[in-house]
Amino acid sequence: MILDSNILIGVLAVCVLCLTADIFHLRWTLRKVFRDKNCGDMGSSLSALGKDIKELEKFKSEIESYLKNVEKRLRRSTQAAETVRFNAFRGDGTGGNQSFATAFLNEEGDGAILSSLYTRERVSVFSKPIAKFESETALTEEEKRAVSLARTKLSGK
Repeated sequence: MILDSNILIGVLAVCVLCLTADIFHLRWTLRKVFRDKNCGDMGSSLSALGKDIKELEKFKSEIESYLKNVEKRLRRSTQAAETVRFNAFRGDGTGGNQSFATAFLNEEGDGAILSSLYTRERVSVFSKPIAKFESETALTEEEKRAVSLARTKLSGK
């Protein structure tokens, strides 16, 4: 079976047209990718991209280090503060509900409790350290309640 030369030339012409269209499409796509007028060739463009990637990796490393430091400081900071108001002198009515106990705790249960006993004649203020939601110093019922409320608030986060 012998092919007609006209058919063969037609098929080759169609192939050449398809390949030419493909080449123009590829050039157009490459121009879109490498729009920078200063980049003369693909090698310099890739080199510039590599430099930018290294700078981004360095920036990422610095940000990760900074965020770890922020997280450490945040864990040490007060995460919950709860106040319980009470009448320290229930029987004689001299205190009203002006006395209070306030617990200031971080997420690990460390902090302090600040208490105030109020009377008409004076106000007394006390501070007790708290470690792991406990105190070496005996706590009053109101102080224990303030620590318990702060602990509940922390567990809800």
